[in-house]
Amino acid sequence: MTANGGISFWHAQQGLPTPREPLPGDSSADVCIVGGGYTGLWTAYYLKQAVPFLRITVLEQKFCGYGASGRNGGWLYNGIAGRDRYAKLHGRDAAVRLQEAMNDTVSEVIRVAAEEKIDADIHHGGVLEVAYTPAQLARLKAFHEAEAAYGEKDRLLLGARDTAARIRVLGAVGSSWTPHGARLHPAKLATGLARAVEALGVTIHESTPVTEIKPKHAVTPYGTVRAPYILRCTEGFTAALKGRRRDWLPMNSSMIVTEPLPASTWESIGWEGRETLGDMAHAYMYAQRTADDRVALGGRGVPYRYGSRTDNDGRTQPSTIAALQDLLVRLLPPTAGARIDHAWSGVLGVPRDWCATVTLDRSTGLGWAGGYVGSGVATANLAARTLRDLVQQDSGQGLATPLTELPWVNHRVRRWEPEPLRWLGVQGMYAAYRAADRREAAGNMGSTDRIARWADRMSGRG
Repeated sequence: MTANGGISFWHAQQGLPTPREPLPGDSSADVCIVGGGYTGLWTAYYLKQAVPFLRITVLEQKFCGYGASGRNGGWLYNGIAGRDRYAKLHGRDAAVRLQEAMNDTVSEVIRVAAEEKIDADIHHGGVLEVAYTPAQLARLKAFHEAEAAYGEKDRLLLGARDTAARIRVLGAVGSSWTPHGARLHPAKLATGLARAVEALGVTIHESTPVTEIKPKHAVTPYGTVRAPYILRCTEGFTAALKGRRRDWLPMNSSMIVTEPLPASTWESIGWEGRETLGDMAHAYMYAQRTADDRVALGGRGVPYRYGSRTDNDGRTQPSTIAALQDLLVRLLPPTAGARIDHAWSGVLGVPRDWCATVTLDRSTGLGWAGGYVGSGVATANLAARTLRDLVQQDSGQGLATPLTELPWVNHRVRRWEPEPLRWLGVQGMYAAYRAADRREAAGNMGSTDRIARWADRMSGRG
């Protein structure tokens, strides 16, 4: 029987961490970080290493890694949301510098995990993104050329035969591979990072929801933390904060994971390199071969809940589980008959212009990072190092750095539309993407379907 919810398979596999104490009452700090996911924990880690005497407090509503950091697909890769828009706003050279920083971030996470002895099942096998329709192949080639134009000279464009030599995806006509990616176990990284942060002397309070953030104050039901810097690292849960409902849209993503597959199945599939696997569909999927030889695969189910409501226990609709299993078997037929051991869902943060950002308002001491649009495993690390530099620069303990000069720093974006326009827009967008995928597959068309191009323009992605 498939386990449904319970936050995620990753947490079920390793067990929930021992709970930390909630905030005991009013307190003070030099820096208060709201959110105990990757962004908040990495920020605490780098700040404390840079300035050991800082009093840093992390406030987490449930437990560290409860949100997207413990539910994601385990893709540590160099994708960055909003790069093309930043190129238009700040010039291609600025966007290239942002991409180069993301490329380096993959190695940085791997380095710190090894240094801190965090065993997160990391395998540095790169990222393989496949095409299995003519329209997808056209997008794949354009994508590959764009990545090379942003300086990724070590990326490979593979034909059908070379793609099958890596992973035998049914009907794959080509793929693009980059070395700037790795597979990992999300919850192991989150819990290991939390331990490393505590070992440095950072205070973490769990079961402490922050209800309001204002200059120098983080308000909770248990008391208020006062600090010169309040850093919001809440990603998909930002909408729950007072006055923030329309800042970032909490987009849902769902996952399934199979039972461990036998060696005979893997002989049929290949995947010896354990690359993370994606595709060029509009309603795209993402997958990995886990350390214990399962396939974990994710994609869109119900994309958005009315009023920016967020999922709590990770429970997933049966129709979404069935759709993801059908996709798995269609792409990897040897998995037919494999038991689905677990299904779960979570939310990620989507700004109105689909651009990830890092900001520090020097007049108020309020900072934030996020809006990763699903590529946060690595991006959170780069954002955290950037927040560190911004805080040091503002407090007089550092100067401008290459990170503080990146084009996503202090980027502002308009808010999402009020309901019901927000719900109607998102539902319509993903209905259009699914329709475009069906039309491309059935019509054998050699370019992107016009429905998808329309959805890109309407959503702000195009």
